[in-house]
Amino acid sequence: MNNKFATKLINNGNDKCKFTGALSVPIYQASTFHQEDIDNSPEFEYSRSGNPTRKALEETITYLEGAERGFAFSSGMAAIASVLTIFSAGDHIIASQDIYGGTYRVSTSIFNRLNIDVSFVNTNNLEAIENGIRNNTRALFLETPSNPLFRITDIKKASEIAKKHNLITIIDNTFMTPYLQRPIELGVDVVIHSATKFLGGHSDVIGGVVAVKGETLANRVYTIQNSFGAILGPLDSWLLLRGIKTLKVRLDYQQKNAVKLAHWFREQPEIKNVYYPGLEGHDGYEIHRNQADGPGAVLSIETVDREITRRFLKKIKLAAVAVSLGGIETIASYPYKMSHGSMPKHVKEELGINDRIIRFSAGLEDCDDLIEDFKQALRG
Repeated sequence: MNNKFATKLINNGNDKCKFTGALSVPIYQASTFHQEDIDNSPEFEYSRSGNPTRKALEETITYLEGAERGFAFSSGMAAIASVLTIFSAGDHIIASQDIYGGTYRVSTSIFNRLNIDVSFVNTNNLEAIENGIRNNTRALFLETPSNPLFRITDIKKASEIAKKHNLITIIDNTFMTPYLQRPIELGVDVVIHSATKFLGGHSDVIGGVVAVKGETLANRVYTIQNSFGAILGPLDSWLLLRGIKTLKVRLDYQQKNAVKLAHWFREQPEIKNVYYPGLEGHDGYEIHRNQADGPGAVLSIETVDREITRRFLKKIKLAAVAVSLGGIETIASYPYKMSHGSMPKHVKEELGINDRIIRFSAGLEDCDDLIEDFKQALRG
């Protein structure tokens, strides 16, 4: 039965307890499991290797992304680092140049010491991807829309280039979620989410999930998950299962707010640029429309000077000024010092990530109230 996405969120095979019929998967708060037969390993023996609550979450993300297998990690960065660990010393990876700051940090401060080389290129330019491939290149790591300037990469065409050169294609799909963008359908092999964000949706859990196409590749990811043990605990797995059920209704409303905010900001004299794939004229607008089912609920603005940025972040009342995104509350973030604070200053300047940019994750408030608050904060 080919159900639509809203139905899949509620009816996905992991929506009730198979033993009692309870409409919530139990929290199996157990570290180890009794084994009746020591000659035959059971499905669950130790919760680092597998836990029934985590399994329900992993099967849910597998189903929603159209993958072979899914894996849940203790954070989004644990998910990213674990995926990168499937590569070996001497391997080379091409990554989007304006990738999440944490991914940049782990690539340039940890994996480089393991002799895994990551080159950052403009993946919006397909020719740049081709030109960046070496004999030892093993993977292409994408993020689209990018953070925080929402640059758009053509996922299907980039994946075709990767396949031509026998590369693994990896994508950070946190901004879009499987509701709005399903990269595996476009040729991607590995999809990563910071589940802390929209999948959890309530700013109360840290987690990461990975969906993998192909059993062989999935086994490589599982080996890392089981060996390193950066797994998500059963309570946090349950919280994500609960959050996922309301993903569509939350994101529909949040996206509607983001669209309204983007258009409003574009008319304000204090704002130099608005970065949002839902605005006509945004670079990559048509590409994004063809590969995603909506522009999402995150946008960025660039003010005309830093003093306005500083004043705005100090005076807003209805939005939290914080790291992260995807919660039910509107969050204003300062990428220069927050999400991309670990990037060297010259790299941020080259990418256009300056100290006048504010990133917003639209929440569930009434948008007219947000606009009134933002108006007084802009004007001081």
